[in-house]
Amino acid sequence: MTSSEGDFLSNLVAHIVAVASSNGGKAPSERELADHFEVSRGQVRESLAILEALQLIERRAKSGIYLTMESAGLSSMALLARAGVQLQPRQIFEAVELRKIHEIKAAELAAQRATEENLDRLRDILARSEQQIADGLGLHRLDGEFHLEIVRATQNEMFYKICSSFYAASEQRLPIYFGKTERNIKSHNEHLQIFDALSRRDSILTQALMNTHLGRAQSYWTEILDANGEQAAERAERPPAPV
Repeated sequence: MTSSEGDFLSNLVAHIVAVASSNGGKAPSERELADHFEVSRGQVRESLAILEALQLIERRAKSGIYLTMESAGLSSMALLARAGVQLQPRQIFEAVELRKIHEIKAAELAAQRATEENLDRLRDILARSEQQIADGLGLHRLDGEFHLEIVRATQNEMFYKICSSFYAASEQRLPIYFGKTERNIKSHNEHLQIFDALSRRDSILTQALMNTHLGRAQSYWTEILDANGEQAAERAERPPAPV
């Protein structure tokens, strides 16, 4: 898929979600989408086939096209994030949980397999992170670079592709997570510890440090989910407004 095709798909998803959200989950028709984007129905049909394969939409005979975001998998979540669609906290939490499982193993393998090129790239990321903090800026982009370089150091390309999807799915939320100065400093210090263990080829310690580090992000999302649950319960218990 070319860059322009990817942009069109993202724009198409964003429009479908916006319309369907206020239309009982029903998306615009092929003709309406073609008119809106001023493209051929063939191009729209091909893009809708991709969204259907990703289980983001469902075609219903004699009824139309319907949004099925609740069926979204990891690839679908990444596309939604790129399209600027707000993901549910539960979806983000589950992606973070799955990411943790993968990256703990990646940390162990990276300690065994990292090349000098991997280590040099990690040193560069850490140096830039230190400068970002000194400038009062968040680490949301460099955090992803650091973790994905560790995954890259496993020398397993499939591992890297899977973990890249986790970061794409949570891209919108990372600036929020790194919105506090103390969280940036804490994260950077933990990155330094992980790198030190990795560079010394201590796979057990690297794995343990990564487990603790990612556990903080998981706890953050647990708190968000709990807060949302409490708010939903409060709304349910509220007496109906007078009419």
